[in-house]
Amino acid sequence: MPQSIVHNDSTGLIEAILSFRARSWPNTQIVRDLAIRWDESNPKIGVDPDVCVLCPAPPLENGDLRSVRTWVPGHKAPTFAVEVVSNTNPRKDYEIAPEKYAESGTGELCIFDPMLAGPKSLGGPYRLQLWRHDESGEFRRVHAGSGPVYSPAIGGYLVLVEGGRKLRIADDEAGIHLWPTAEEAERSAKEVERKAKEEALLRVAFLEAALHTSTKKE
Repeated sequence: MPQSIVHNDSTGLIEAILSFRARSWPNTQIVRDLAIRWDESNPKIGVDPDVCVLCPAPPLENGDLRSVRTWVPGHKAPTFAVEVVSNTNPRKDYEIAPEKYAESGTGELCIFDPMLAGPKSLGGPYRLQLWRHDESGEFRRVHAGSGPVYSPAIGGYLVLVEGGRKLRIADDEAGIHLWPTAEEAERSAKEVERKAKEEALLRVAFLEAALHTSTKKE
């Protein structure tokens, strides 16, 4: 189904953030729009998360991965999944998605509603929802609101930025130390390098000026 620019931007940003972070997570794969199936007798039933974290990463078949089938050895349900609410069918994400993710065995489900499209009949709209299994094994909503909220599954805080239109992840509840994308990390490293060079040139200029002054006095 075609998606809006906001939807694509939201899923792309979360995928980029998690993909860069996952470089330091062993045996983890970040995927987008990958089929998750858990009923071998009815494999057409499932979910296709906008973004999800697979840990352990399932084995590839002929160098590719077309779906996760939890009855196959090495295939496990996502530890963390994100659904961005679609304006065309928000009820699916608010009502049907939690039930299906509960059945799939997914550890945590984040539902992000950047456009506040969720139906009021279901208590919404909420910018951010987080669902997870409690100690009894029941899949419960542990947060519904603006955030921030901590996700044990990924070890970071889900925070809203830009007036709630974008979802990011941070080390701290205030959202000061945001997890970067690979592009942002590279840009930050270049900026640090640039500043270091500028400071080095300033020190050289200062030393040269001091040496020139000392020579003139002699």
